[in-house]
Amino acid sequence: MMADMRLTLRALSALLSYPSAELKENIREVRDALQSEGALSGRTLARLEPLLQAFESQELLDLQADYSELFDRSRSLSLHLFEHVHGDSRERGQAMIDLGQHYLARGFAIESAELPDFLPLFLEFLSCSNPVEARAWLAEPAHVLQALEERLEERGSAYGAIFQALLALARAKPDRQALAELQQRYHEEQNRTLDEEWEDAPVDFGAPLHPGGGPTGVIAKIRAARRAVSRATKG
Repeated sequence: MMADMRLTLRALSALLSYPSAELKENIREVRDALQSEGALSGRTLARLEPLLQAFESQELLDLQADYSELFDRSRSLSLHLFEHVHGDSRERGQAMIDLGQHYLARGFAIESAELPDFLPLFLEFLSCSNPVEARAWLAEPAHVLQALEERLEERGSAYGAIFQALLALARAKPDRQALAELQQRYHEEQNRTLDEEWEDAPVDFGAPLHPGGGPTGVIAKIRAARRAVSRATKG
């Protein structure tokens, strides 16, 4: 029987969401969830430790500023999966619709203002699936996860460890050609200025950058998943 990993997926989803006071105050519980389930190796857990320690030691505003600097100011580090796969093409819209419909078909309701391809939301959805399906889904964007890990490593960011952990859970090797295409596009974008990169992006000054401070109730979801795992084990 394949080991469960719902706690791990929800913990990684929480870590990859916009830093909140709730997450910072309960980071020890996130660490416990990662360690207790045993879905990740000791080596992978050790790589996550600097990020966990940052949540313990740094001020919330500093954590939020670092997060925004990484994931909000560059398309090359976007946490929207289809941004990397389809860019601004029509295919992205259809892929978004298809993924959203798949969520609904599985009884997964999107409560936040995020799009279906937002990685923390995608990980929450996978945490509601059985391990075989979750790994199969996680393996699909393996080349995107690999590219993001490498880009974060280049910046010396502790967030890169999350993507290494996701690849370990997927147990899949990224498609070399797809990865090469992503990296070629990335290097081309590096030659563009920030203004050029976002000149066509719509701006809504009335909308918050991260509605609700990111996915809400992440700690409650980890606790709910822990109870579900406990019941399954006893059964």
